[in-house]
Amino acid sequence: MIERTLVLLKPDAVQRSLMGEVLTRFERVGLKMVACRMVWVDKAFSKQHYAEHVSKPFYPGLESLITQGPVLAFVLEGVDAIEVVRKMVGPTEPKGAAPGTIRGDFAHVSYAHADERKIGIKNLIHASANKDDAKKEIALWFKADELHSYKTVHDMHVLE
Repeated sequence: MIERTLVLLKPDAVQRSLMGEVLTRFERVGLKMVACRMVWVDKAFSKQHYAEHVSKPFYPGLESLITQGPVLAFVLEGVDAIEVVRKMVGPTEPKGAAPGTIRGDFAHVSYAHADERKIGIKNLIHASANKDDAKKEIALWFKADELHSYKTVHDMHVLE
């Protein structure tokens, strides 16, 4: 039940100074950050991260967005962390994200808007979709010795 998941605050979130707000939301529900780094993604690394999308027509927009500025990459740990983070983030298209989710509170653009302008959709954040993706993505972004274990007050309520 205790899982780890990768979260990326994309350049649009970093540029809008939303890092602290988003991190606070995750910490408030008891998720624990076990790794963190700021990275300026290049085109080669973008192709690794988005490997399953490289041949798709929308990939150039993804690459353009992820490489336009620094990304805050971090790993969160907690009970059902993957599902909890995905629920908190909201659907990929911000227009359809409910108020209270990260995308619902801080973005509103649609696929149609992005497509019309031939740009990637500015949706602020990436979160691993499932356990397999989380394992693969965490290993891509962090070395094993960069993942930390420690106890928080939430651990006492969840693990004991």
